[in-house]
Amino acid sequence: MMALVLERQYSSSGINGALSFNGTEICKTIELPWRGNQRRISCIPEGTYRLRKRFSSKFKWHLEVMNVKNRDLILFHPANDALKELNGCIAPVTKLTGEGKGIQSRIAFERLKEIIFPYLEKGFMIELTIKKDV
Repeated sequence: MMALVLERQYSSSGINGALSFNGTEICKTIELPWRGNQRRISCIPEGTYRLRKRFSSKFKWHLEVMNVKNRDLILFHPANDALKELNGCIAPVTKLTGEGKGIQSRIAFERLKEIIFPYLEKGFMIELTIKKDV
């Protein structure tokens, strides 16, 4: 079992986080603010979720967060402004620039895929644990 950990800092206008794999930080993240897990306008609840590799015409190869209660299609994909570009998904960013905002998302997204995809392709299960930064 391989472990990704997302530690969040909450604010009313967006969530900033740090994403680590086996104890080493990969990138920062941005998400929508917490709004009761409502579809398309809220981040997902804290907890542990399984990840899988997924393909779509819009995002090509990316990661999907599985088994989120009352939600589907929660993805890791590039975005630099959570309120404008996310519908409940998680965006890796290279640097945080504000609440729910960052820069160089595509670079961070490619780095995340370079680290995680080889494990998924070899059949490893990867779990994402989301928790509040203490």
